[in-house]
Amino acid sequence: MKKIMIVILIIFAGHETLAQETFPIYSDYLSDNVYLVHPAAAGIGNCGKIRLTYRQQWVGVEDAPSLQTLNFHTRLTDKMAVGAILFNDENGYHSQQGFLTTYAYHINFGREDAMNQLSFGLSFMYSQNSINQTDFIIPDPGISQGVESTGYYNADFGLGYHYMDSFAYFTVKNLLLTPRDLVNNRFESDNLRRYLLTLGYYLGRGKSLQFEPSVMLQFIEYTGETFADLNLKAYKNIGEKSQIWAALSYRQNFDSNLESFKMITPIIGINHKRFMFSYTYSSQIGDIVLENGGSHQVTLGYNVFCKKPRATACPNLNSTY
Repeated sequence: MKKIMIVILIIFAGHETLAQETFPIYSDYLSDNVYLVHPAAAGIGNCGKIRLTYRQQWVGVEDAPSLQTLNFHTRLTDKMAVGAILFNDENGYHSQQGFLTTYAYHINFGREDAMNQLSFGLSFMYSQNSINQTDFIIPDPGISQGVESTGYYNADFGLGYHYMDSFAYFTVKNLLLTPRDLVNNRFESDNLRRYLLTLGYYLGRGKSLQFEPSVMLQFIEYTGETFADLNLKAYKNIGEKSQIWAALSYRQNFDSNLESFKMITPIIGINHKRFMFSYTYSSQIGDIVLENGGSHQVTLGYNVFCKKPRATACPNLNSTY
């Protein structure tokens, strides 16, 4: 009975992970981790960035979903940048491991003291998907009782634009139509395209407390689902080399055919010199709640190859220290 419930939870968890069709999108991009969702953010700032994340859902539930990522991106020249992501995503009987590489190109139209930059990013991904059916409860002659695995490729393309303290990103994820044979020659849809739009603005430069409101919209082509993230992030300097910050994100879907999915995510973090640490807690809210334990995530980061900030811009472009 316990394993049956886990399978049911994993099916409904698709509202948050979107059926785990590709690299999942959570709210950890607010932890100075925009590159996880937008390839045009590779090498966007005055520092190269290393970020390690660990996410655990439904704490205390056996075989609950978890995700680990390690990413690095940096600028090679004034215009060219590269990045890479390694990920391990486990969701009950299903898991996927893979990597993603990115090439980005940045064009600065502004003066030395005024940011006006257009960015392009192209990523290629390889993922190895596996389903472990050895513990299936009811033997089915039509279903293998072993471990089945298959790999597939895909690509993302994105644009980014920064003007002074405002920023915008647009990304098309999963450009390639790649069918995946996961179980006994039964193929999933080859249309995994997802469209992301992020808009934000940085307020309070030079003041003791700064704010960064932003919104991210997602549209899934195959299902017609739309998701919106409403975000607010605040920064506060403490001393000469440290900064604390906090963010709050609210996510909701707008598919009239499904029960409305709502999630709230508070995040708290600290930057000290070139190090950063953040903790994220996500909890589903609304009339139908599929899990009460929430999701916990920790992000560790370190900035490398830092240069003097080039112009006035939001923190994503210019690291504080």
